Amino acid sequence: MAVGGAFAPPAWLLALEDAPEKAPGYYPPALMGLRGSHEGSYQTGHDLRDGRLSLASLPEPDEEYDLIVVGGGISGLTAAYAFRKTAGPAARILILDNHDDFGGHAKRNEFREGSRVILGYGGTFSIDSPAPYSADARGLIAELGIDVASWRKVLDAGLYPGLGLRRGTFFDRETFGADKLVAGDEPWEDAAAPLSPAVRRDLRRVHAERKDHYPGLTSAQKKAKLARISYADYLTKVAGLDPGVVPFFQVRPHSLYGVGIDAVPAQDAWGLGFPGFAGLALEPGPGPGMNYDAIQSKEAEGYFFHYPDGNASIARLLVRALVPAAVPGHDVRDLVTARADYARLDEPASPARIRLNSTAVRVRHRGEAGNGPVDVSYARGGRVRTARADRCVLACWNTIIPHLAPELPEGQKTALAYAVKVPIVYTNVLLRDWKAFQKIGVHHVHAPGGYHTSLNLDLPVSVGEYRCSARPDEPMLIHMVRTPCQPGLPARDQHRAGRLDLLATSFATFEREIRDQLARTLGPGGFDAARDIRAITVNRWPHGYAYQYNSLWDPFWLDGGEPPCVTARRPFGRIAIANADAAAYSYTDAAIDQGLRAVRELLS
Repeated sequence: MAVGGAFAPPAWLLALEDAPEKAPGYYPPALMGLRGSHEGSYQTGHDLRDGRLSLASLPEPDEEYDLIVVGGGISGLTAAYAFRKTAGPAARILILDNHDDFGGHAKRNEFREGSRVILGYGGTFSIDSPAPYSADARGLIAELGIDVASWRKVLDAGLYPGLGLRRGTFFDRETFGADKLVAGDEPWEDAAAPLSPAVRRDLRRVHAERKDHYPGLTSAQKKAKLARISYADYLTKVAGLDPGVVPFFQVRPHSLYGVGIDAVPAQDAWGLGFPGFAGLALEPGPGPGMNYDAIQSKEAEGYFFHYPDGNASIARLLVRALVPAAVPGHDVRDLVTARADYARLDEPASPARIRLNSTAVRVRHRGEAGNGPVDVSYARGGRVRTARADRCVLACWNTIIPHLAPELPEGQKTALAYAVKVPIVYTNVLLRDWKAFQKIGVHHVHAPGGYHTSLNLDLPVSVGEYRCSARPDEPMLIHMVRTPCQPGLPARDQHRAGRLDLLATSFATFEREIRDQLARTLGPGGFDAARDIRAITVNRWPHGYAYQYNSLWDPFWLDGGEPPCVTARRPFGRIAIANADAAAYSYTDAAIDQGLRAVRELLS
């Protein structure tokens, strides 16, 4: 097989090729530099996509299981958990993942400053969703021992306000003509903000004006118009604002949509609470084609919980349930400080096994298409092996599935390929202290023209024996978000462009941009990058959020018709499909729901 040269294993795989997780010092959460989709995790997948792997002759299976799951994120771990719950604790389960850690986008970052361990989230942030969690998803969260209602007990909500810290906006010289950090929710009212008189006037106007820009139309007719026009065009072409206001708002939807206001419908902007709609007298409730993120739900807003490592704690609880020896402890309180033992994830004596650094390259039924057991071939340590299972769940990125399982129907492969994930970067920077934030008076900074478009002090959360930083002279993690895109293109093309941008960007470039941005933003508070930055972890996700449908670019979403994700997730023989992609919904509850659905389909 022409696979040896195409698969370039990282250093620690070379150190212990057949079982890299058993190598001394193997502990991915503590790694820094370029993480997320790290080097070595995606090269084999790209070779498969580009036809550089010869798969004409695959090895015979050397292991047999009741279930093989491709993808060790929350959806895949949920599927394994649900299958074992039904099939019994003796059920033989193998989970394969191409990364060196489990959890998928629910990634844990660990830092050490002296004797203190400081945690950050490198991916999925929280138990949170614009729509209410389903009964099944809530049931799993409760079954794992997570008390969502205890959120206010673990959060020190008064810490930052008690120190006089507010939100702020950093205007950069490249976009606005001068570097200036302005504290407060209305930066256009600060005379120091580098805004032209026309832009300052129109920012005041859009926040205060109550003008009906669509007189004579019903609420439903207005929503229909807003669904077909971008928020940028609405502001400039309908509301008549100076084009200079666009850079101020451009990146506001980045953290949800992965694109700016040039590619987000005005109807969604209204649902998100953006200004400019006060005079339209729109009735409550979503209009056709509205994105889930923009639909408000009081029930959903009240269901929130954040661990110091984000939803990596959910992944760790699922792993603890499947392979108890790998995550010591007994409850959610000791989970946060528990150190996972990666050498115990893949032991022959364990009914459930998690095999990392293993990229699936072919999934096929034994015998006639759609019937018989399933053979799963995967690349690991420079060679290809095959395992056989009675059933299989593909909980990986859906767009790779047509390359893994070419026997699928053509229409289903086309639907699977529609899911272009949203690229995103979650950067964690460990500071020796946060005195500069205290001096400036901010805890969160919005940066409309910044390399990272937001930066904030970590949420002050304490769980079990883990304690947050409570004094400005203590070490602190700051979290920064970057969403690369190319304004002016359709949303999915912007995601493709952003993916290429991330794959071509070195850690040296990220580090240079991080140091420059923090120095310019926090310099007035006495911040010194060389002195104050202790560590940097860049969680790069070229294939990040699941793609959510958009009324500007997806006609079926606005006009009706079966969404591609419904066609894409249909079971095929003994193969079922999970992942948040299968719901076109980039939240943990979708990952859970799709994992549970996939198992129900296999066992029905």
